[in-house]
Parts: sequence; structure tokens; C-alpha cells
Amino acid sequence: MQTDIDFMKIALEEAREAYRCGEVPVGAVLVLEGNVLAQAHNSPIMRNDPSAHAEMLVLRQAGEKIGNYRLAGVQLYVTLEPCVMCAGAIVQARLVRVIFGARDPKCGAVGSLYNILTDERLNHQVEITEGILREECGEILSRFFQQKRIKADSND
Repeated sequence: MQTDIDFMKIALEEAREAYRCGEVPVGAVLVLEGNVLAQAHNSPIMRNDPSAHAEMLVLRQAGEKIGNYRLAGVQLYVTLEPCVMCAGAIVQARLVRVIFGARDPKCGAVGSLYNILTDERLNHQVEITEGILREECGEILSRFFQQKRIKADSND
């Protein structure tokens, strides 16, 4: 039986693919009853789509696959804490649980800035587990932005 760590490792592979493509390295995996339902990585630059976050892409894939926008019983593994847009979509999809690696102090909507998934004013709340492979998830993001800063400095 696969564990949270196993599924987060798949999400990290997706994040590495985003990194190779020059996208912010975030990967996501949706799991239903222990099976991978969908997996994707950030690709807003490549798709010219500001909503092409890893979470949004897996939600779309899964909805098409099962033929329903409600994803009851589905768990999301994502390397970075979801933003406001993604958290809203997660609530609308009725996911049962979100598992994320690193916090996002500037955009995080699952504890850092906002608590959308557990807000009792909304019609659905989502269980949260954070910190799975936190170091690995944070390291790839740090490396990506460090390299972007180095490139920007060398262009000055």
C-alpha cells in the first residue's frame, strides 16, 4: 500500500518536470482509493494560461476522466501550499483531503495567509496534512528562484 510519502514523491517528479520546462516547480497528484487519478505540473507560461497551476490541471483531468466535477473521496498531493484560486477550486471539487509539502508565505491559502479549506462559512471543508517531504519540496523552489535571481542579476 502506498503512503503519503510515495504519492508526494510522484508530485515531486512533476515539480522537477516543471523546473526543466522553466515553470515554477510545483507538482500535483490526485489519488482515489489508493490509485493515481491524475498528475500534472505547473505550466502557465507554456500554456499562456494564468490558471494552469498543477492543482487546477489535475482537477480538470480527473473531472474529465470520471465524468463529474465533484471529486468525492479524492485526495490531492501537491508540493506547495495551494493559492487562493486553487483552494477555491478544491472546495468546489469537494476533495476530502489535501496533503502539501512546503508552505507558501506569500500566496498560501491553506494556512499561511488564508484558511480557505477549513473555513466553516463555506459549504465544504477539507482535511489538511502539511509538511510531507517539506525539505525536498522547498529546496526545488528555492533553487529555481535563486537561479532566476542569478540570471536577472547577470542581465543587468
